[in-house]
Amino acid sequence: MRSQTSLSMKSLQYLLATVCLLTLCTACVDEEQFDNTPQGNMEALWKIVDEHYCFLDYKQQTYGLDWQQVHEKYKVRVKGSLTQKQLFEVLCNMLSELRDGHVNLTAAHDLGRYWAWYENYPANLSDTLLRRYMGADYLIAAGLKYKILDDNIGYIRYESFNDAIGEGNLDEALMHMILCRGLIIDIRGNGGGMLTNAERLAARFCQEKTLVGYYQHKTGTGHSDFSGLEARYLEPSANIRWNKQAVVLTNRRVYSAANEFAVYMKTLPNVKLVGDHTGGGAGMPFSSSLPNGWSVRFSAVPMYDAQRQPAEFGIDPDYNIQQTDEDFAKGEDTLIEFARRLLVK
Repeated sequence: MRSQTSLSMKSLQYLLATVCLLTLCTACVDEEQFDNTPQGNMEALWKIVDEHYCFLDYKQQTYGLDWQQVHEKYKVRVKGSLTQKQLFEVLCNMLSELRDGHVNLTAAHDLGRYWAWYENYPANLSDTLLRRYMGADYLIAAGLKYKILDDNIGYIRYESFNDAIGEGNLDEALMHMILCRGLIIDIRGNGGGMLTNAERLAARFCQEKTLVGYYQHKTGTGHSDFSGLEARYLEPSANIRWNKQAVVLTNRRVYSAANEFAVYMKTLPNVKLVGDHTGGGAGMPFSSSLPNGWSVRFSAVPMYDAQRQPAEFGIDPDYNIQQTDEDFAKGEDTLIEFARRLLVK
């Protein structure tokens, strides 16, 4: 195993860009060997995933994925003549075998996606209830909505890590709630976005340099060709930090960068996760293309938590709390109310 040196998110993103560029160049060379036919496009897509997707071995272990068997299953479905729409449907079905929300096939007419990671689970989130708690007097600082609840508990709603937040925004929000007894950070429904935003927010709750996880990168085309585990650390912010108790609210739709944020926060001693198991998405994705010009996006760099466990299928909260019909009828958000009691206690 390589030495566990500190790696900033900026360095990680630079490394990812370098790895993706090299991998993409390799994929382009591979793709030139295939004709622009239904059979050629299917073979190109299968090979790109076979050589560069980062979770094939892990998913074989967890649910029995056999990528070679997937090849045999779908190659018979592209024999003969297919329309472009028919081919798109077949290839999307093949990619869905990976069970990965980061995997997309993009054509001019549609975006192939895998959403089953959250579709069959309770939302544990109601816009109606959120409007009741937020009222009309909440504050907005870039991507953050925040206010002080009537029991002197601070509440921050962050809907997407695609919504930028600056250090000044965080300073203002935390200063506004500096006398609160505790703080709730609600990321339910947050499907991810920029990892730098997740790190910037998490750093406000970090009091010392903290190991938050590991990553690897592909070193070859084999399913097991990876570098050693490289450590990832969260550094405390040089600006205002929150050193009281905090609760992060999660649900099944917490994914990708939001899932990473939950991983970071779970390592911090003054933070608890409340809600549902997160959706996962622990691979950092990049894109390649098929002979017909369609674009494919998939997970290329696997990420792990501080215990070296994959977070691809999500992480458990400290308190698994579900929204109840009884609370909804009373106009109460079960997760928010539980978090308030936990912070008061």
